[in-house]
Amino acid sequence: MTQAGRTLLKGAICVVAALALSACSMFRGDDSGQSRADDNAGRGGGVTLGGGGGGGGNDGGGRRRGDAGIGVNAYLWRASLDTLNFMPLTSADPFGGIIITDWYSAPTTPNERFKATVYILDTRLRADALNVSIFRQVNTNGSWSDATVDPDTEVQIENAILQRARELRLSNVR
Repeated sequence: MTQAGRTLLKGAICVVAALALSACSMFRGDDSGQSRADDNAGRGGGVTLGGGGGGGGNDGGGRRRGDAGIGVNAYLWRASLDTLNFMPLTSADPFGGIIITDWYSAPTTPNERFKATVYILDTRLRADALNVSIFRQVNTNGSWSDATVDPDTEVQIENAILQRARELRLSNVR
């Protein structure tokens, strides 16, 4: 290949790369400049980035006006962590509103273990903004196998989380 051909090939590669990079902006879903989290502004109670929630300008939901919320209710998030604090955490995603615990065996029942997953589905402090799933396994001859969970157990944990969230909300409103 001649020198002119190489120069032309390099130029073409640069143009293609520039076009490919400029095309990346076409994948944005909204050009309004707002993030998805800003859509929840005004609903109150979202967890904020930067440690918001205290100080002046509070909107009554635990979030300062002007902060970028992340789509979950701050009281439900904190209450879920408080209620399940005896279980080791595997994952806690405040952006998605999901808390996953690791397996936990009570000292009194070492042949039985539980795992919990909490989904926070809304920025409002409501009963339908929370979903708890409990998993249970029993140890039989050294092997863990899945076992049924009383459906009332999930309801009791949801109620405990909601009660704690209400307490946190009332202690924050003065």
